[in-house]
Amino acid sequence: ANTHNLNATLDMNRLYKYIGLVKKPIRRVRSRTTTPAGGPPGPDQRKAKPPKTKNQSVTKLLNAGVDILTTIKRIQVNYSENNGTFLPGYLQTPGFIGTLKPTTGFTFGSQSDIRYLAARRGWLTVFPEFNQQYTATNTKQLDLSASLEPVKDLKIDVVGNRAYYENYTENYRVNNIGNELEYESLTPNTFGNFNISTLLIKTAFSKSDETTSNAFNNFRSNRLVIANRLAEEFYGNSSYPTDAEGYPVGFGKNNQKVLLPSFLAAYSGQDASKVKTSAFRDVPIPNWDLKYTGFMKFKWFKDKFKRFSLTHGYRSTYTINQFQSNLDYDINDPQALDQGGNFKNERLFSNINLTELFSPLVRIDFEMKNSVKILAEIKKDRMLSLSFDNNLMTEILGNEYIIGLGYRIKDLRIRSNLAGPSKRIVSDLNMKADISVRDNKTIIRYLDLENNQVTSGQTIWGLKYSADYAFSKNLTGIFYFDYSFSEYAISTAFPQTTIRSGFTIRYNFGN
Repeated sequence: ANTHNLNATLDMNRLYKYIGLVKKPIRRVRSRTTTPAGGPPGPDQRKAKPPKTKNQSVTKLLNAGVDILTTIKRIQVNYSENNGTFLPGYLQTPGFIGTLKPTTGFTFGSQSDIRYLAARRGWLTVFPEFNQQYTATNTKQLDLSASLEPVKDLKIDVVGNRAYYENYTENYRVNNIGNELEYESLTPNTFGNFNISTLLIKTAFSKSDETTSNAFNNFRSNRLVIANRLAEEFYGNSSYPTDAEGYPVGFGKNNQKVLLPSFLAAYSGQDASKVKTSAFRDVPIPNWDLKYTGFMKFKWFKDKFKRFSLTHGYRSTYTINQFQSNLDYDINDPQALDQGGNFKNERLFSNINLTELFSPLVRIDFEMKNSVKILAEIKKDRMLSLSFDNNLMTEILGNEYIIGLGYRIKDLRIRSNLAGPSKRIVSDLNMKADISVRDNKTIIRYLDLENNQVTSGQTIWGLKYSADYAFSKNLTGIFYFDYSFSEYAISTAFPQTTIRSGFTIRYNFGN
């Protein structure tokens, strides 16, 4: 096995300082108007302005460029790759560092193929009932992140990732042909999974419920566009036979090669005539987190608030849960048809998922001068799963609204024995209450039938209240009350109410 790791972090602030990218202030040149002898200054002299020098223009242009460049504060790239080979049936006795066999490179982690060499040299078992599998694994993980500050008090964190996992397995047999040993591969199979960050925001706010979905309608119509593109590439021209529904022969409406890019194009908002037709993507599309705290620069906010911030976050992922080799595919007969009248594909997919999460879509968090804290938050999420086993699409939609209130009563005086002998304690009482409403709905959509069904879902109302009081530096008392009520979207499930309440005494040992 061998492992490669690359971890690069670039602190842009240090880099700017090192290379001398520090803005210098522009020297302003003040002009003085001299009074001519014999009278006051003339009108032309009073209105005269100092000419703009070439150096000032260049300096302003340079400062503008530095502002754009210094937007990037940090960049981090993590890449790791792991490869491994398991060759069972090896007959040689390992010695010091494996006796450097079957090859020196293999001993030190090289992944070059040594199966046929080991068989020819008689290092592999010829036992006819040997059934352990040769295995090769490959894992690639890429993580990208960057911190940006385009303007003061606006912070943007950008993230992206890609992960590819693949396992190759096969049984083998060593045959003696013409006094030479040869390696014979049996039932080769490749399987794995894949995920990458993507962008679905173009269809995030389009209409989608149990009656209609604009993106799903586009998914249906995209199939013919993708099928024609694949057929043109396969046949080499646009004159190819079609079936009764107008789809090219071999690329029917339920072919996996047709469904997958049609699905991705519809829900990512791309043009079906231009979207990539392959299942895998190479470049992760960045997601982001934004936070702006610059409101306090304005006088109105300064007079009424102690702090005020606005937050937004977005995450989206494209996932292939499992792909594997099609054991029925014959590379020498690419036009062989399956039972559905489609060309057999080299790879088979069980299902693919698209997930999208606004966490939050928007969050406003502020504290007023009178110690009242208010938080308002909206979250939105959806998960789309396309099954190739039954050509059904499952769509899970979620929306959540949260309002939080907080208040601090300063220097509340009480008498208590908890912190020692009876005495008067002066401490702050912190109170917090959150009210939330979350609506979940699961919809099953049929590709070839006008029959969308709500299979599950619920509306959850929640109320959370807590109050804490510090009796001493180490002793804190907490009261909490949680109430939730859920009403289900289908008639076979009953409403449910949950209430939790109680007291907590927390003591911290040590300083």
